[in-house]
Amino acid sequence: NIPTYSNESVAHMVITYIMNFSAAMFDQARMIYKERDRTNFKVFQHPIYEITDKTLGLIGGSGTIGCNVMDVALPLGMKVLISSRNDKLPPNHKYCNNPNVTVVSLRDLLQQSDFVSINCPLNKETRHSIGKKEIELMKPTAFLINTARGAIINEKELIECMKDRVIAGAGLDTQEVEPPSDDSELWTLDNVFMTPHIGWRRLETRQRLVDMTADNIEAYCKGEPINVVNIN
Repeated sequence: NIPTYSNESVAHMVITYIMNFSAAMFDQARMIYKERDRTNFKVFQHPIYEITDKTLGLIGGSGTIGCNVMDVALPLGMKVLISSRNDKLPPNHKYCNNPNVTVVSLRDLLQQSDFVSINCPLNKETRHSIGKKEIELMKPTAFLINTARGAIINEKELIECMKDRVIAGAGLDTQEVEPPSDDSELWTLDNVFMTPHIGWRRLETRQRLVDMTADNIEAYCKGEPINVVNIN
């Protein structure tokens, strides 16, 4: 069990998507390199904007990765909404008293956020918990980002929403099947941007994974196991 090796890396992946979306980076690069369209050097063809004062909604954002996302988003001037079953963060939470962090219902988070990031674990309750009903609550200018687990999103309903351009775009570092099947419509949508589950793959993250694995083995051999999973 190695619970924390990729927290910062995954958080940085969320910020990477936010920065790319705010500058329409994916669209600009596609025009220049794939479509050989140079008109965007002269004419604004995609909305681009600063992220200062924009609202970031974190689904499952009160955990460690959510905190790591806030560590970067707040200094950039973003406001953060966190969805939680409770109406407030625990008193010992790092951002408990931060005026730019607010705990709200999932409905309010979806309606108010400019970027919505999924950072919750996949379980029976969260599987397909983000679908058509939830996406339709979002702003038409908003972006959905998933660096958690692909099955948290109902991909069939997401595809239909993206075809209808219900929201501005979706960034998926994780998909329900990785890679998606060759006939998946995710490949064909110009407002869906996928990466091959690279959020955890940074050099430092992989080295940390190896080091922590070695630490686990060494501790076990000494009779002092660490990072133990209690199955009871």
